[in-house]
Amino acid sequence: ALHEGHVVSAKELTVLLQPVFTQKPRNLILFLQDRLSIEDFTYLSESYSNKNPFQNEILQSSPSSLVLPAVDCEATRYLPKFLQESGDWKLTNITNLDVSQLEVNTSKPNLLVVQLQPLLSQLTEFVKLYMFLFIDKIIGRLSMDLQERGIHFSVIYTAVRPSRISRRTDVVWELRRQLMATEEEDSLSYPPLNVTTGSDTCILFYASNFSLTANDSVFIDLTNATFVTQKADTSSSECSDINTTLSLKYTEPVNGISSLEIRFLMTNKFYGASARNWSTLDSVEIVQDGGQFAKFNVSVISAPAEYSFHCQLVGTSNLYPARLIPSNNEAKNWNVFISSLQIQGFNIENNQFSYASDCTGFFTPGIWMGLVTSIILLWILAYGIHMIMQLTTNSRFDDPKGPALSVPQTE
Repeated sequence: ALHEGHVVSAKELTVLLQPVFTQKPRNLILFLQDRLSIEDFTYLSESYSNKNPFQNEILQSSPSSLVLPAVDCEATRYLPKFLQESGDWKLTNITNLDVSQLEVNTSKPNLLVVQLQPLLSQLTEFVKLYMFLFIDKIIGRLSMDLQERGIHFSVIYTAVRPSRISRRTDVVWELRRQLMATEEEDSLSYPPLNVTTGSDTCILFYASNFSLTANDSVFIDLTNATFVTQKADTSSSECSDINTTLSLKYTEPVNGISSLEIRFLMTNKFYGASARNWSTLDSVEIVQDGGQFAKFNVSVISAPAEYSFHCQLVGTSNLYPARLIPSNNEAKNWNVFISSLQIQGFNIENNQFSYASDCTGFFTPGIWMGLVTSIILLWILAYGIHMIMQLTTNSRFDDPKGPALSVPQTE
């Protein structure tokens, strides 16, 4: 029983999850989403009662359940890493959402991690409803498949941060240049990572979630080490007016990897077509244990040299607006996920991000639909006016006192 307004801390969450670690057999499915709040359940269930997205039979028939309305973001963000360290789990990342061919050795504890489709903040409530309906079907299908195979398991459904944030009226924010203002970003406590040369900041880097997956099995969350504890070594970063490299080195980010280096290579060039300089993120490199080298080409990450660049989703998935495209065979073994990316490598003033150029194009699908619909309606209107102008009135009329008017068929 939790009183209203209580936020479960990381320590309390550890205690509450102890039954999952002590039961036998130990099989755990973690459905991880980018954002979720208890209001998503209550609002969508009440507003669309005929299409309740949370009526999964597996969840309703479960012998025991635990609902935590509010959990600290720090606790949920690092839940996968905590679960891996809490026991000798066999970690399996499920990406194709099909476990029919999945081999589960019940003699050992199994941890199945399912990364669900991200929920973008700009989606309408109606679109979110259908996305939650799809997610609910995924949970039901995977759970039913394992249940039919006689495998006992526990399920955790959570997210790395809340989807709905209530603004605090007792805090007055100082007017200044800052990260692109969204309610979710205002709620985060850590500042962007900055790289300095002398007393000047030459690189600013921020992300609400910065994580990797190696060989579809090893999940590496670098958000805390990069921005909160700032354990990433940036001494190898290079800054100049033409080329800038952000180097992030991590020592033993997870068990089995002794060192990991991630490089962001940026250039500043003059383009005659626009008559101005543009900063471009050309490539991203990953070096594991000093030998294994993975390189990604980058698409759609550029901005005027005086601006920063922002994008809600960046990674290796085809669904993201800005993609990291594998350039060699080693890169195919890595999956990269960065949410709310903002980066600037040139012309930084007052140690703050400049105005952000977003990866979302000006002509969104809604604008295109509006333009196409308007063109169709204008065409119908023009055709109607043209047809009306072709109408002609009679030039001769029948006289009731005279003979009947004869009109030849040619007229």
